[in-house]
Amino acid sequence: MQVHIRRLTQLAYSGRRSPILALRRRRMAEFVRRVAPRPGARILDLGGSPEIWRLLPERYDLTLVNLPGGMDKLAGASVDGRRDFRVVLADACDLRDLFDDDAFDVVFSNSVIEHVGDAARRRAFAREVRRLAPAYWVQTPSPRFPIEPHTGVPYFFSLPASVRRRMIESWRRTLPLYAEMVDGTTVVHAEEMAALFPDAEVYRERVLGFEKSYSFYRLARAGGARTMPRPRLSPPMEEGYVRGME
Repeated sequence: MQVHIRRLTQLAYSGRRSPILALRRRRMAEFVRRVAPRPGARILDLGGSPEIWRLLPERYDLTLVNLPGGMDKLAGASVDGRRDFRVVLADACDLRDLFDDDAFDVVFSNSVIEHVGDAARRRAFAREVRRLAPAYWVQTPSPRFPIEPHTGVPYFFSLPASVRRRMIESWRRTLPLYAEMVDGTTVVHAEEMAALFPDAEVYRERVLGFEKSYSFYRLARAGGARTMPRPRLSPPMEEGYVRGME
């Protein structure tokens, strides 16, 4: 069954009339409306794909941070297309050797914090989000939505742990990378998000009346836009600092 679900997911991300892309387009419009990044703003996308930015008419100075090989695992990700982004291969939970404080105008993250690891790593991820820019937007799926987005199984993470384990092990035989992703996913409840981002406002995305996700965001501090220092890259990472190619 999961093989068919994964195929349907791939189609959902690639079709022009995709409901998933329509929802993402709406969410991205909310990001622009609420955070209001200026044209050409320096945006750091932690764990993201260039595809989500192509849903917007606006253009930004975009840097993507992913683990080595991470781009290959993202649904709908493609590093080909336009020369309007950079890719940095690094751990988003610790970028202190690469980027100074407030090196960007906005930090953005879409459905990533639930994949970074345990509570300590989620705290480290949140620390980097709040350190790297005066404004941020961090989204994660809500467990209240009936269809769990990673598996397609209704309320998957509310099932008994033993049931979830049997399902993951059955998927591991035919879809090992997918099973690994699900096994490493943690539901991040709104209460934990509020503790991680205490200076944030909240946007709750709803579909058919159900809470589908929540985005915790902070606006830039008062006083207008500041001139940010350029990101600082240490020499060992320069080979991983790659521009998208046409």
